[in-house]
Amino acid sequence: MYLTAEQLTQSLDWSGLIKALQTIFTTEVHSPVRHHHFIDVPNTQQATLLLMPAWIEGKYLGVKQVSVFPGNNEKGKPGLTSLYTLSSGETGETLAQMNGNIITARRTAAASALASLYLSRPDSDSLLMIGAGRMGRYLVPAHMSVRPIKTVWIWDRNLAAAEQFAQGLRDQGHNAQAVTEQELASTAAQAAIISCATLAKEPVLKGEWLRPGCHIDLVGSFTPTMREADNAVLQQANVFVDTRAGALAETGDLIIPINEGAFRADDIVAELTELCSTQHKGRPALANAEDAITVFKSVGDSREDLAAAIMAFEATR
Repeated sequence: MYLTAEQLTQSLDWSGLIKALQTIFTTEVHSPVRHHHFIDVPNTQQATLLLMPAWIEGKYLGVKQVSVFPGNNEKGKPGLTSLYTLSSGETGETLAQMNGNIITARRTAAASALASLYLSRPDSDSLLMIGAGRMGRYLVPAHMSVRPIKTVWIWDRNLAAAEQFAQGLRDQGHNAQAVTEQELASTAAQAAIISCATLAKEPVLKGEWLRPGCHIDLVGSFTPTMREADNAVLQQANVFVDTRAGALAETGDLIIPINEGAFRADDIVAELTELCSTQHKGRPALANAEDAITVFKSVGDSREDLAAAIMAFEATR
């Protein structure tokens, strides 16, 4: 069985996927650290092969294979290709293969929405999406599925891309508009939720802009040299992560402030397993909860891929 992008989109609805992630983070899952392998490609840039395995004993075994070939840009081809293989945890037999790009995008957005359920204020009615790329188009509807968002602002270095994104949302009946570079600070100061999904290596979000009680969703920084938020964001916020091990090893949003002495690993309040198991109660457990600023930093976890793959397989088999 091969599940296409269309089949995955139909079977991985936001509500169901968020619940599936909530369950997987309270289930005993084996999820080794992802494997990185570097591949020389003749006459172009070096490629990377990523392997992300996870399994539930006696039930399911999954592996995501991600091939990153930066030189493809010169050939007019996508630089990233991803395939997910789901197998039986009893026999090892292959059950299904799936479009890994859709699995990754939807589970990433669902994880941000899951964190928002615990960390954003229930009355959050506005969202600033920083980044008008592919990931932002998943994050906006995911966040809207868990909070009563009435206003969406879109910012991107490419204003035309932001305007196109906003127009698409308006076509769906939402109140959405693009914001310019000059309007970014004042818009951030109004937003109840700010989600970032960029490839920035210098901060695009500043702590001095944030309003009391807002929730920040940081998705884009997935290497130690990338970052989206400045030190002031972390210093005034209660910081949560999807996994401590992943976040402390992979994202410049934490690694750079730690190296600069502006943040400590011990300052991380909790990770998703603690929120989903109610070991930590989220925003209600914070001091001055009404006005507390929260940050969720995700780098991705193979358990999320496995949860999405199982959900899609069981819905379509």
